[in-house]
Amino acid sequence: MPQELSDYTPPKVWEWDNGADGNKFASINRPTSGAREEKPLPVGKHPLQLYSLGTPNGVKVTIMLEELLALGHTGAEYDAWLINIMEGDQFGSGFVAANPNSKIPAMMDHSVKGDPQRIFESGSILFYLAEKFGAFLPTELAARTETMSWLMWQMGSAPYLGGGFGHFYAYAPMKIEYAINRFAMEVKREMDVLDKQLAEHEFIAGDQLTIADFAIYPWYGAMARGLLYDAKEFLDVEGYTHLGRWAKQLSERPTFQRGQLVNRPWDEEKGLKERHDASDFAAKLQEQADKKT
Repeated sequence: MPQELSDYTPPKVWEWDNGADGNKFASINRPTSGAREEKPLPVGKHPLQLYSLGTPNGVKVTIMLEELLALGHTGAEYDAWLINIMEGDQFGSGFVAANPNSKIPAMMDHSVKGDPQRIFESGSILFYLAEKFGAFLPTELAARTETMSWLMWQMGSAPYLGGGFGHFYAYAPMKIEYAINRFAMEVKREMDVLDKQLAEHEFIAGDQLTIADFAIYPWYGAMARGLLYDAKEFLDVEGYTHLGRWAKQLSERPTFQRGQLVNRPWDEEKGLKERHDASDFAAKLQEQADKKT
């Protein structure tokens, strides 16, 4: 039996309730944009300065940077500064200047002539890095177009997974059957799209690792591995065997493993609050080893 329908009638003009809806993000969400405090961004020693958090959108970029470094692109060395979205760091004046939409990740490239180049939105950052370093984006027209199509697919599809399914299944203050069913259906359809694509190709856009894989893996790869929203059984993710194969294959790459540890302070064992040098990963492992002796 479907839940009883709500008797809520939208008002003629919507008004903000000042966070009274009770979800975990209520204290930071507002219907207005812009800076809430003067807070300049720190700048480290590398040309690429990343301001982020180890959520799926942030992980896209750190995975790519680690892949670029593994290929020998020394110019891809980066400082990754933590932006704690639950404490409102994204509303500091410096971050708003880097991304007026106040969403992680944002990047500043200090290697360009004149003022540093700002880049915001994760897909845009992946594309920028691919063009800057000539990597993970094919130059041949058909392959390039296929890669960009899948990159844009992720941009349009992931909100159904995160803001839709994830919000109503895991974060909303009440379980709403209609909302959960609506977004669960869409997420399963999206996973089926990927499963069928990966039945015929090793990677998302073909036989090469591309920015499409970097964009899609942190969301749908994590879901296929049962790591998002405690929804592994609910969405029967193990039924998507080709998607699961791809997710496992990428999860075993050291570059993906390192990228997923950056700006992840809640992972006390392996996570890095910030990353300023390649040696930071080894230092973290040594720190944990010292604690056990």
